[in-house]
This record gives sequence, structure tokens and C-alpha cells, in this order.
Amino acid sequence: MWFAGPAPLYHSVRPGALRTGLHLERGMTIGLFGGSFNPAHEGHAHVANTARIALGLDKIIWLVSPQNPLKSNHETAPLSERIDAIRPFIGPRDIISDFETRIKANYTLDTLRALKARYPGVRFVWIMGGDSLASFHRWRGWTQIAHMIPMAIVSRPGALMNSRFSPTARRFAHARHPQTAAKTLARQKVPAWTYLTGPLHTASSTALRNMRRKAVT
Repeated sequence: MWFAGPAPLYHSVRPGALRTGLHLERGMTIGLFGGSFNPAHEGHAHVANTARIALGLDKIIWLVSPQNPLKSNHETAPLSERIDAIRPFIGPRDIISDFETRIKANYTLDTLRALKARYPGVRFVWIMGGDSLASFHRWRGWTQIAHMIPMAIVSRPGALMNSRFSPTARRFAHARHPQTAAKTLARQKVPAWTYLTGPLHTASSTALRNMRRKAVT
């Protein structure tokens, strides 16, 4: 993910409206929820809302990736379509952002460097589902990311064992904080992460894409 000048953002209050800047005040606690969202679904909303409540976030920025380097681009819908599909699932103060496209960032590591440089007084927390934690060690600069930003992992169906015993979970076992202390996570010295458990939501982008393929065949 990248940075190269002002990054237009899609704000939830005015669907479709472009903003030339992102107003984040010092001291805010902001969740960064990145992904392809191909397509967005109730499971994504569940992850976001679980993190929002547990961490006491001021708002969540949905960072829509132009293309996940670990996935094929053949089935990735256009960015504008994926952004439009997210709108029904966001909170009233959330923001949908094409920041990574605007700054030409290919990797999360680059995105985080850009955001932290632009907003040094903001406390960021990276949000992802347990299925993403299971493969997090394949991300470029994954250990650097863990040393840059606290991470909140939300449990997902079928990923509990793979995520809890993933290379990342084992590597940073010493940095795990209990779920009961989640509201302090953003203020912890990195590396720092927590695993948020609770009711699971079964929706998945893969399942939705498979259903769409069957509908047209």
C-alpha cells in the first residue's frame, strides 16, 4: 500500500463524496481494516464492529486494497465496485478509503509507514480476521508490521486453530494481551496484539464468489 500526495477518501456520512484529506486528531484511536473486500459482506461488518466495541475505537478506516499480492487478480472486481459494496456495512463514523491506490502502495508495510508519518499523534490499531492471521507470516515485512502497530485479531469460523497456532501467534506469543485488556491495546508498546473471541459470523467472500459463479453457469 502507498502514499503520494493527498488521498481522496469516501466518507460514510456522504456516500460517494470524495475528500481531499483525512481529518484525524491527535489522541484518536483509529482502527485500520484492510482487505480486498471482494466482495464485502456481513462477516466483514462483524469483524469491524467486534473490534470497534472491544477496542473503544473512535472510527475505523476501511482500506480497500487495489489488489492483494497473495491472490489472483482474475476474480478481483474493480475498485469502485468493491467500494460501493462496502457502504451498507460501515459504521456512522467510518471511512472507506482508496488510500493504497492513491499512494501506489503494494504492501501493508508501505501503507502503515505513510499513515504513521502523516498522523504521528494518532493511535492506530490494525484489525484483521483470524483467517488473515493464519497467513500473516506470508505478508511482506510481517515482523516489521508487528513492531509498527498493535493488532486486533477477530475470530472467524474455521480459522481458530490455524490462527491461534500460526507462525505469527507463536513468534509473538510474548506480546499477546488478554481480551479483557483490549481497550488499552492502542497504548501498549509494540509488538502487541490481542485475540477477540465471541459469536462467529459465517459469511465469506469466497463463498459469495462461488455462489455468483454458479448463478451464471
